[in-house]
Formats: sequence, C-alpha cells, structure tokens
Amino acid sequence: MNPYADNTNINARLYFLDWVRIFAFMLLIVYHTGMYYVTWGFHIKSAFASDAIEPLMMLSSPWRLSLLFMISGVASAFMLKKLSATQFMRQRSSRLLIPLLFGMLVIVPPQSYFEVMEKVAYQGSYFDFMQLYLKAYHGFCDKDGCLRLPTWNHLWFVSYLWVYSVVLGCLILALGKRFNTISDWLANLLTGWKIIALPVAIFAIERICLFSRFPQTHALVDDWYNHANYFVLFLMGALLATQANFWARLNPQRWLNLGIAITCWGSLIVYYAMGETVIPASQVEFWRHLQRVVYALCQWSAILAVCGFAHRHLQFDSSQRRYLTQAVFPVYIVHQTLIIVMAHYFKPAKLTPAIEGPILILLTLTISFGIFEIVRRVALLRPLFGIAKVKDDVSLRQDAAINPPAHLNIAA
Repeated sequence: MNPYADNTNINARLYFLDWVRIFAFMLLIVYHTGMYYVTWGFHIKSAFASDAIEPLMMLSSPWRLSLLFMISGVASAFMLKKLSATQFMRQRSSRLLIPLLFGMLVIVPPQSYFEVMEKVAYQGSYFDFMQLYLKAYHGFCDKDGCLRLPTWNHLWFVSYLWVYSVVLGCLILALGKRFNTISDWLANLLTGWKIIALPVAIFAIERICLFSRFPQTHALVDDWYNHANYFVLFLMGALLATQANFWARLNPQRWLNLGIAITCWGSLIVYYAMGETVIPASQVEFWRHLQRVVYALCQWSAILAVCGFAHRHLQFDSSQRRYLTQAVFPVYIVHQTLIIVMAHYFKPAKLTPAIEGPILILLTLTISFGIFEIVRRVALLRPLFGIAKVKDDVSLRQDAAINPPAHLNIAA
C-alpha cells in the first residue's frame, strides 16, 4: 500500500526545493573546480595548489551533499504520489543505474586516465589504459595507495541514491499507512528549539561515533559514516515532504539559522587552522568531540537556512525552473570530467588560479549545457543521462494543464 496515494497535503508542489536542488548541483561545479587548487585529495592538482581558498571551500563542505540527499528524499515522496512502491523502485533503477553504468564506462575513465598520467607518470595511450580499466587493474599505486578500477568517482552519489531509493521503497511496502503516521509524528516533534537541537544531536552522535572508525570512501560497502549521515537525511526528506507546516517554520528562522551556520563555520576554520598540536594532550579528545558537535550544528543550521530563504523567495514556477530541473542531472554527470580534462591541458599555459579557475567554471558550464542540449534531442541518448522519455515529458505537461504536478520531476 502506498501511504502517499490519498494524502492531500502533498499536492502543493515545493518549487523552492527545485531551485535549491539546481543551486546545489551548480555549486558542485565551483566546488570541484576549487578541489583542483587546494591541498585536499583530488584526481589531479594544480601547480599552484595551496590552502588559500580552503576556508571558502568549507563554507559548503558540511552541508552541500547532505542537502542534496534530503531534497532527493523529498523528491522520492512526490514520485510516490503517482507510483506504487514497486513502480517507484523500477523507475529509480532505470533512471539511475543506466546513467551510472554509462558514466563508469564512458564519462568517468578520462578522469582516472589523467590521474595516473600525473600521479604515476603513466605513458600508455588512452586505448591501452581502457583495456586495463575494463580488466579491473589495481596496479596504479603511489604513496597514498592503489587506484581501484573501474570506478564511479563523482558518480558515487548516484549509486548511493539508488540504494536509498530501494530501501525507501521497501519501507513503504512494509509500513504502508504507518509511514504517514511517522511523518506526522516527526513534523509535530520538530518545532521550536527541537527543530535544530534534535537533528543536530543525531548528526553529532553519528560523527563522534563513526567518523574516525569509518573514514569517507564513497565505495558504498564500507562507508558507514556517510550512510548513517546521508540516509538519515534522505529519509527525513521523504518523511517531511508532505508536511507544509514544517517547511513554513523555516521561513521566520532563516536569519537565525544563517547566523548559527556562519558562526559555526568560523569556529571550524579557527579549529582547523590551530590544529590539535596546541591543545594539551589530556584535552584533545574533548575538543575533537566538541568540534564534531559544532560541525553537525553547522551542517543542519545551513540546511535550514538555505531552505528557509528559498521558501521565502523561490516558491514560484517558471520556464527557467523547468529547463534547469531537467538539465542539472546531465550537467552533473559530465561536469567533473570536463574540469579534469581541461585543467590537464591548460597546465602548460601556467595561468594563475585567479584567471584559470573562472575560465574552467565558465567553460564547464557552457560545454555541459551544450551536451545537454544535444542529449535531450536524441532519444537514444536521453536514458544514458537520466532524462525521461519525450512521451513522459508530454504526459507531465498535459497533467500540469489540469492539475499541478505532485512530484518534483527530479532526475536524481
């Protein structure tokens, strides 16, 4: 039984979350371009890499992906308005697994090719590399370990989202109408101070207990801290999707939540800059746990702030929203490969990051949307990039002429 089938609260489309999703995916282009210039691990590195922009990168690090998983949970709830749980799982499988497989075979390999060229001085051709890639070669090693091939690199998000969608479908089948009861209970619980404190307590406990034991790998099978974090947010999104009062509560709190997020960000920057070497050995564990609580507070308050401002200013439809909603998933699929390929070939020019970075961002956006414009016009390419069939788009437009669509039309 589908608990959303007769839920009248879900009929109001949350356009502001479409805009947030668009913003969050576009932010990935800026963030992954920035990864080329910082000291953190990435596939290739600029000769000018330093810690200069790392504080700016930290502005979105605690919450960006968490927000995307939460919105994906909301989107899943809206899909379940029109689909049974089994239909939902079949649709998610086709719209996510096909692009994931295509991406691993076609889109992602150039990233690994240029990585081994730069990190271990690989001299073979791309054709030679692809033979090793498809044979699951694990011999490209440096001081940080060996590169495991084949890989999904930035497309790990798609694999996680598919798993979470299947789990949600199974929960819907098992709980039926009780899912709505849990949804109402959660929305009634998250009021006043509890809307901040209770989720932060959960995220802080996760980070304190799991972060050190299970470092982030994005490898699915051993990434237990990330699963505890992202699946909780995905499930919260699915549970709260129908709760108009919850989203409305974020509006008057938006400035408070923004202030909390910025304060926590500043505290984290100071903590990371000072390091644990200045802390007495007997107090290291206490300050580390405190830092993780602050990180969790930064994560959740930023999510609430973004959603609050979006609810206040972006609850509207437009042709731009409809276009960008369809475009962001294909753009996401290709963007990191474009950044890495262009960055590799720009190296001989020795451009400073202040010049090269904006060029990379602009070209990535331009080429990504150019690819989308081609893909959406070719029926055979659409499923490879997670775009609905043309007839499905037509049916949605016809449906919208009668009744506003109840789902978020979210590709990922």
